[in-house]
Amino acid sequence: MKIAIIGAGSFGTAMAVVASRSGNDVLLWAHDPKVAETLAVERRNTVYLPKVELDPAIRFTSSLAEAAAFSDLLFMVVPSHHYRRVLDELGAFLTRPVDIISGTKGIENETLKRMSEISAAVLGENLRGFAVLSGPTFALETARGDPTAAVVASTDVALAERVQTALSHSAFRLYRSSDVAGVELAGSVKNVVAIAAGVVEGLGLGSNTNAALITRGLHEISRLGVALGGKPETFAGLAGMGDLVLTCTGALSRNRSVGVALGKGKKIAEILAETRAVAEGVKTSRSARALAEQHGIEMPITAEMYRLLYEGESPPVAIQRLMSRSLKAESRG
Repeated sequence: MKIAIIGAGSFGTAMAVVASRSGNDVLLWAHDPKVAETLAVERRNTVYLPKVELDPAIRFTSSLAEAAAFSDLLFMVVPSHHYRRVLDELGAFLTRPVDIISGTKGIENETLKRMSEISAAVLGENLRGFAVLSGPTFALETARGDPTAAVVASTDVALAERVQTALSHSAFRLYRSSDVAGVELAGSVKNVVAIAAGVVEGLGLGSNTNAALITRGLHEISRLGVALGGKPETFAGLAGMGDLVLTCTGALSRNRSVGVALGKGKKIAEILAETRAVAEGVKTSRSARALAEQHGIEMPITAEMYRLLYEGESPPVAIQRLMSRSLKAESRG
């Protein structure tokens, strides 16, 4: 297949590697012409994945017109706060309906829309089909060929099967699902819990605390996801529990790293200024909290992360507030 990957960050680059290894014809789009040129010359992403050599067959561009003309299958891997703008600019060059795969894990702050909803609103009749790819997939490990499993979800079974077949190979295994909402929400909100897991480490707390946080974090994610149309089983799978455990415990997690720095006393503005990597959980904490309030869902971990990130709350006070909440049954069953 021909696949145009929109976004040359760490995960976009990793997906270009995966797609090329699977035998596809790949074009990787970078926003900055200098980045596209460096990728073509160096055959590696010197900023995000400097140790991973890129297949000679992968092509690069900074032209959305070229990307739009290249393929009917566009893989969007841009930060959630740029997704609408980039897709809108891309849509201006489309001359026929296309399929969109989203690898973006976030919820738009201004509208509280998921990437599937934004895609439909922006492209209209030019959106032929939509799929979301998510799961426990650190970019570096995926790109270097560590055995990895993820899930691709679409209400269009044929599209899910096509993506599954196109991207799966000996080191990358895709499962398919029809639960677009569940997979999108699981992949987005787990980043908020991962920041909390980092805070736990930054405060010097141990495994007991982290295990409790991950378990109750999954409960929050599941409650919100099911309320918004997701299927309960999705949150026990790769997009839910799998991605949550990885992001809360793995040293490569950008969101967890933000939390660690917060727990050690750094301010969020200082933390974000020191890195080019995007920690989606920072913005998602705002939109997840708003969705929880809108739907009357209790999400205490998300609420505390919002206070930490946007209201200047101290990490020890946030953790103590979580521990001193009123006692209740573990589940409603």
